[in-house]
Amino acid sequence: MRIVDLLSRERIELGASAQNKQEVIEKMVELQAKSGALKDKEEYRKAIQQRENLGSTAIEAGIAVPHAKSQSVAFPSLCAMTLQNAVDYDAPDNQPCDLFFMIAAPTDGELHLEILSRLMTLMMNPAFTESLRKAGSPEEFLQIIDRFEQEKYKNEAKEAEQTGYRVLAVTACPTGIAHTYLAAEALEKAGREMGISVKVETNGSAGVKNRLTEQEIEQADGIIVAADRNVETARFAGKKVLSVPVSDGIHKAAELIEKIEQGKAPIYRHKQEENTPIEAEPQKEGIGRQLYKHLMSGINHMLPFVIGGGILMAIAFLLDDYSINPANFGMNTPVAAFFKTVGSIAFDFMLPILAGYIAYSIADVPALAVGVVGGYLAKVGNSFANITGEGAVSGGFLAALLAGFAAGYLVLLIQKAASFLPKSLEGIKPVLIYPLSGILLIGVFMFAVNPAMAALNNAIIGFLNSMGGSSKVLLGCIVGAMMSIDMGGPCNKAAYVFATASVASGNYEVMAAVMLGGMIPPLAVALASTVFKNKFTEEERKSGIANYVMGLCFITEGVIPFAAADPLRVIPSCVAGSAGAGGLSMLFGCTLRAPHGGIFVFPVVGNVLGYVIALAAGSLVGMLLLGILKKNKAQTE
Repeated sequence: MRIVDLLSRERIELGASAQNKQEVIEKMVELQAKSGALKDKEEYRKAIQQRENLGSTAIEAGIAVPHAKSQSVAFPSLCAMTLQNAVDYDAPDNQPCDLFFMIAAPTDGELHLEILSRLMTLMMNPAFTESLRKAGSPEEFLQIIDRFEQEKYKNEAKEAEQTGYRVLAVTACPTGIAHTYLAAEALEKAGREMGISVKVETNGSAGVKNRLTEQEIEQADGIIVAADRNVETARFAGKKVLSVPVSDGIHKAAELIEKIEQGKAPIYRHKQEENTPIEAEPQKEGIGRQLYKHLMSGINHMLPFVIGGGILMAIAFLLDDYSINPANFGMNTPVAAFFKTVGSIAFDFMLPILAGYIAYSIADVPALAVGVVGGYLAKVGNSFANITGEGAVSGGFLAALLAGFAAGYLVLLIQKAASFLPKSLEGIKPVLIYPLSGILLIGVFMFAVNPAMAALNNAIIGFLNSMGGSSKVLLGCIVGAMMSIDMGGPCNKAAYVFATASVASGNYEVMAAVMLGGMIPPLAVALASTVFKNKFTEEERKSGIANYVMGLCFITEGVIPFAAADPLRVIPSCVAGSAGAGGLSMLFGCTLRAPHGGIFVFPVVGNVLGYVIALAAGSLVGMLLLGILKKNKAQTE
């Protein structure tokens, strides 16, 4: 559904006057009512007000999008208004608003979310909003929206506007950054090439975009779920669903769409749906993939705490004066102490959040609190031999992992046991039985295993700290290569998690090698596409420019399109460059306290000169190997 399909001339008022937020709402409700979109104006006004009471619908930059679902809505409708003088609309940026859209949506379906997402996408373009503000007439206002919407969604399948989408998809990677959108792009491109209308919902780091509606789900031939973490699937009950890793969405897009169209996908039955008919056995995930998805769910929620807290602590060391008190480095000056304190607090949430969201992925909301408590106990290291915790030794990252999985499966057992209780007790299960018994049992479990996990953690730390010479260089080569093997996949994430765990344990050399390993692939590809132009298509050369930025920002995933197109040449070249850079980093004794940031955290790198040399050497090795291995495009076409 296009924006201009829901907006008409009579529902647009330009240069209106209003004194406050309430007058804006009243005027816009009147616009909706005049067009016949409302069955009950007062009921709709109440629905709008109720939504505003939950939180202002103002975004920023002077824009607000009030919206509501209500039985009073006769048909989906959109109205718009600009003001001569902006009014306070409780915007998060504290700026007054002068550009408004109001969405009226029936209670059936999620059309308002689709339109809201579409509006938000267009409004990210300042040229679009400024053009709307300058519009001299409703007709011009509509033309501006139509022009920008066509430009933004120029490849949108026309068929979908009349008949609905034949194939739907949901994409989600652990971090919600690159793979999510690469898979979406691959599926949409494959659909266009096959003449099949495809809509993709992305579950990224910024939330759900392009959400699938109930109507679209009902009309679709089937759904592809290309995800490496849990996404909302209950809505697909009774539909043909393919559940695959997000990498399959990138590399096997056409194959997945073909399976849906050939009816080879099984009918999905949500575990809580008792009456959903089953025409085929649901696709079962292996235990390994299940564990991986649970783990990635925990890591995905943990990373903001690690990155934010880690960088703040790194800044503290950068701003501090080591000579004042070496033993108190990072806290010697008030400014440094502030950054160190805030960063440390954020960093301290790492293990509880990791464990909490692993448990949440396994057993949903009832397991979250149980997992968080288990993760905290893993961090503090309390045991039956040391109940008060004085002098306790943390079990570290591995203990938190164990706590998360233990908490999740304990809650599943508790839920199964509680299913035999009388139905009259259903109301107290989530508020009393699950949290009380879950927290008690995870406490007993962690008190029992913490000593062993602490011993294991200390052994790993001791081993890392004792490594020297060739052993260190070898470790650097291994973790650097792992960052490049699958460009953000399981190997990449395993190396990164190992590095963050090492940072938490006080070893900063591994993180230095890992960050170089992740920066090298996009930089090597970017350099190769610039130096060896005849080896790349025009489109690849354009993408290569973007990889300069991604490489410097520690975003490895920019290489994926190149690797997918030519894996036997691109991947070995990048792996060699990353391994070399990681080994050199260890050889030079480079350290890094910040777990993310690319060139922006170079000021806190230990031995920054050696680090830059390692970066340059690895990038050049990768570039030269690519130049040697790849054939001229004229030879391959």
